[in-house]
Parts: sequence; C-alpha cells; structure tokens
Amino acid sequence: MKATQVITAAILTALLLSSATAEESKKVRVGWIGLTCEASIFAAVENGYFKQEGLDVELVKCDWKTYKDSLALGSYDITQHLVMYFLKPIEQGLDVRFLGGVHTGCLRVQASAKSDITKPEQLKGKRIGIPGMGTPPFVFASRAMKRFGIDASRDIKWKVFPAGELGLAIDKGEVDAVADSEPIGTMLLTSGKVRNVIDEAADAPYKDEYCCEVVANGKWLSKNPKAAAAATRAILKGAKWVHENPAAAARMSVERKYLASNPELNGIALSKLNYMPSVSRAESSVRTAADEMQKAGMLAPTTRPDELAKRAFMHLEGVTDEWIEKTEVQKVAGGDSVPSITAARLAARSGSAIAKLAACCASPLNN
Repeated sequence: MKATQVITAAILTALLLSSATAEESKKVRVGWIGLTCEASIFAAVENGYFKQEGLDVELVKCDWKTYKDSLALGSYDITQHLVMYFLKPIEQGLDVRFLGGVHTGCLRVQASAKSDITKPEQLKGKRIGIPGMGTPPFVFASRAMKRFGIDASRDIKWKVFPAGELGLAIDKGEVDAVADSEPIGTMLLTSGKVRNVIDEAADAPYKDEYCCEVVANGKWLSKNPKAAAAATRAILKGAKWVHENPAAAARMSVERKYLASNPELNGIALSKLNYMPSVSRAESSVRTAADEMQKAGMLAPTTRPDELAKRAFMHLEGVTDEWIEKTEVQKVAGGDSVPSITAARLAARSGSAIAKLAACCASPLNN
C-alpha cells in the first residue's frame, strides 16, 4: 500500500472513530429555570438517576426570554416543560420533540370571591388578569372557555399583571377573575380571595392531560437516541420520586438552592400537581392540546392537529408505560407530609417572599 493510501486510511479511521464517539456521548445538558415544578429534574440529579442511566449530566441555567430558542439551537439538550408553550413554535418549524409526561395540574381560572361568578359561562364579557399574553395560563383559559362558547379574543378583556400581583388586582377590583398557575392558585384560594372556576387539576378533561412533559432538541435526539431515552427515564423516575415525596422534594429544591422559595409553601404547591409519569397519556395530551388550541384560534386554520401532534411526539426505546410501572423509587420517611397552611399564616408571609414563589409556569413567556 502506498504511503498516501496509508495516510488516507488512517484519516478516515480517525474520522469514523471520532464520529462514533460523538454519537455515543454520555454527556447530557439539561435546561432549567428554577421553577417549583422542575422538582423532578432536581430529584433526578440529587438522587443520581442520570448517573444510574450511565449519563454525565450538566445543568444549564436558562431564562424565560430565550428558553425555547436555546433548546432549538442546541444550547442544552433536554428539559421538561409546558406542552402549550412549545406547540405553536413546533407548528412553525421549531425542531423539538416531546418524549414523556411529567405532571398534570398547573393551571387555574379563578373568579373573585366577591363576585357572583361560579361557572365558566359567566366569564363572558369579564376582565381576566393574566401574567402575560401567550403564557400557559392565558392559553389554558382561552382553550377552556372555547368549550363554553366564549371567544377569548372578543368576549374577554385580558389585563396583564406580574404573577405575584394577581391577588392585588383582585383586591382592588381591577379584574373579575384571574388565570394563573401553582403556587399562585393555591395561595389565592387559601387566602379566600378567589374561588376556582376552571381547575386543570380537578376538572375533566384537563385533569388527565399533562401540562408539562419531557422535551428535547430534535437534532440531538436523532443523533443520540440512547442518551435521550436514558435522560428521559431519569427525569420520569425523578417525577415518580416527587409523587412519593412531595414534602422532601420541596425541601430539597430550596435547600439545594435550585429556587428561591419556602419549603412549606413550595410543598403545598407541589402537592397540587400530579407527578405520575406516563408515555401513552403524554402522547394523547399533545393531541388534545393541539386540537383545542386550534379550536381556540391559536393554531393556523390549515394545521391538522393530529398531524402536528404526531410530529411533536416521539417514542423512544425503553421509555414505556411498562417501564414506568415497574420502576421503584425510595420513599423518604416523612417525605409526603405536606403541611396545611391557614389564611392567617399565608397573610403573614411578606409580599417579597410570596412573589418569589410565583414559580411553576407563572412567568411571562413573551417578555
């Protein structure tokens, strides 16, 4: 063999080995913001679930302004987040995929306790406070009201307030109702300021629909299906641990400084979310959300929700309902003992502390 052929062969071999190494990388970058509902990610890291899957995990701190774009551009590989936050961008070509359901129950529509509003139909023509146009509370409220013959673009006057000031807007009579998420919903309800009118955690069909799912960068996913499956399993196992240990998860999230919060209120907020992971229900949740978002005018008229959902969700080897069912997690002594909190004790909390708790799904997404 000639010297040039030997050199060429060596170069090709090196390139192939380099490519194989890249494709089989065990490194995974997980995006996070610092939200109450990200407890499943924190649990997966702290309990060593990524390591058990053979992964070297790196947490990448993100912010709301660039969250979607950062995932699509590959600044991080995978995270858990809101289906309704990503569906419209996916329709428009964002290359990300949902992989499994993490939890249900984030969102609420709540009427002022001083009003006579007790049914969704009575929201027509009312003023509703939201943390931002395009936020999950806004999308959920718009979807839900469409089922009751209310056109959110014409029949509702939307008023934007910082999430931590929605209760103040109720107090001042600036709005008739609010659309919010945990822990804001629980705090307002416990303080006696509001009553639930539409509750994603309790009302059909929403109570069986995942608000938050594992979502990954499409290009990374196609190159690293085994790592993606392993990372998804780690997060779903983390979700199962949170389900068994909400109080322990709340303490861990605060003590390990993943978020600026209070363990007591954080635990109450976590207890309102249903951390029971699933794959089949996650897939159907994407279809339901796509269908209702289109009916509410949030997707293009030409979009077929079933096709969008099929493009948005991906099944991975080893990530199944059967695997979830068989997976066991440790139950921490006292880990499920979530304390109750009275209106008086809630009122005693400082405004700044409560504002810091405006965590899961509450921050404006379009700032």
